[in-house]
Amino acid sequence: MTRSIKEIPENDPLKSEDLKPLIDKAIAENKDRPGAVMLVLNEVQSKIGHVSPCMQVYIAQNLKVPLGQVHGVVTFYSFFKTKPRGKHTIKFCLGTACYVAGTPQLVEKAKQMLNIDLGDTTPDGQITLEECRCVGACSQAPVVVVNEEVQGKLRPNKFPQVLKKVQG
Repeated sequence: MTRSIKEIPENDPLKSEDLKPLIDKAIAENKDRPGAVMLVLNEVQSKIGHVSPCMQVYIAQNLKVPLGQVHGVVTFYSFFKTKPRGKHTIKFCLGTACYVAGTPQLVEKAKQMLNIDLGDTTPDGQITLEECRCVGACSQAPVVVVNEEVQGKLRPNKFPQVLKKVQG
């Protein structure tokens, strides 16, 4: 993790005339409050959807806290994302029941079909693949969560139908 912002990618919210003011506002409104780092990160995540590495540096500099403190919060809590997410999210349950019932094969099928890895988003920004822990639907294993809808007893040969619904 870099300690300063040398080059901000073109697609980073810090370069956006619409999004950078949201970051600045979150910092300005919370900088003197206890727990400012968490407050700012929560607001930025909520408004923008992720907290990029450049945004982390910017927030640390403007709150006058060590970058490690900001980065530590972002990486500790699974709620925070460091990359933009797709319009649609497919989460693969890796709880024991789902794992044993075939989640690894579902993940491989999804990676093959979309040509991306877990944690990545398709180049068109439509689909993000993620892993998650037990979703409490063990009797339906293996389970995927598509845009907050649980789909169980899924097999790799049925995964193309799931994608068709999401892409359709």
